[in-house]
Amino acid sequence: MRFASIVLLAAALLASSAAAQTGGNVISTTTPSQTMSHTISLGTATPGGGFPLYGNAFAQAMNAADSSLTIVPRNTKGSNENIPLLERSELDLALVAGEPAYEAFAGIGRAPVRLKILTAIYSNPGLFVVRADSPYRTIAGLVGQPVAFGAKGSGLPILARYVLDGLGLRQDEDFKAIYLDRAGDGPAMVEDGRVAALWGAGIGWPGFKAVAASASGARFIAPSAEEITRIRAKHAFLKPLLVPAGSYPNQSEPIASLGSWSFVLTREDLPDDIAYRLAKTLHGIEPAFCKQLAQACETTAANTVASAPRPELIHPGVVKYFREIGVMK
Repeated sequence: MRFASIVLLAAALLASSAAAQTGGNVISTTTPSQTMSHTISLGTATPGGGFPLYGNAFAQAMNAADSSLTIVPRNTKGSNENIPLLERSELDLALVAGEPAYEAFAGIGRAPVRLKILTAIYSNPGLFVVRADSPYRTIAGLVGQPVAFGAKGSGLPILARYVLDGLGLRQDEDFKAIYLDRAGDGPAMVEDGRVAALWGAGIGWPGFKAVAASASGARFIAPSAEEITRIRAKHAFLKPLLVPAGSYPNQSEPIASLGSWSFVLTREDLPDDIAYRLAKTLHGIEPAFCKQLAQACETTAANTVASAPRPELIHPGVVKYFREIGVMK
């Protein structure tokens, strides 16, 4: 009896040590005869932006589809904080905008990351929004004006920096650049005139929806066709993208712009079987998720394969599932 007690105590200590080494992110509390249960942390961004909206809907849809998964969203400062949190295994998953992901994978300004892609989430065509009665109609017209470029730490200012650099403009020198503590603060600043424009990206982005639904209404400013050509000549990783008509209130015409894809990234050592289960669950709910959230309509296995900078950046567990369903060779 005493020997058995010692064995049980040793096993408990080993389990506790293993949980500490993973930062407590993935929790398993089952016996071999039960279904494995996992709690998974998901980093989003500051309240009021597109990432918390998407991340909360993602967690809700995934948790409902697989009761053995518990995805827990967590507000963060955005992409630039999410990447190091993943590297330190303080998050299991995190939403990361295309430009920070591009720089992290390429090792621009830092060592290349070893994080992996779980899924592409949505494309991010970059735009400025101004009041409908604003005199500003071009990017050049905004030079010298106060412009809110998004929340500190988010990917939006990075996208703006690449777009403007392609036009020979400097974000902090050629504009009165304002960086927000909360993404949700931007629309009110446009409405009351504290800023001439708000920079944002995506289809169904909350900041754009808020300005478009305001009493003053909205008008969008995107690069012209000639400007898109100039930008891509310098930054070819930015892709031509379209904001379909009707994406925002009173937007009757499609808007051509450019940008990149945002991703859900995983920590490097997320177990293959968990990534596989996440990919399988997400693929199974694609139609329902699209009905739940407009931005989720682009969250597909096919778009993940098409938008990944390199196939080897997709998590091996996800690759295994994608090969089974025929979207990867």
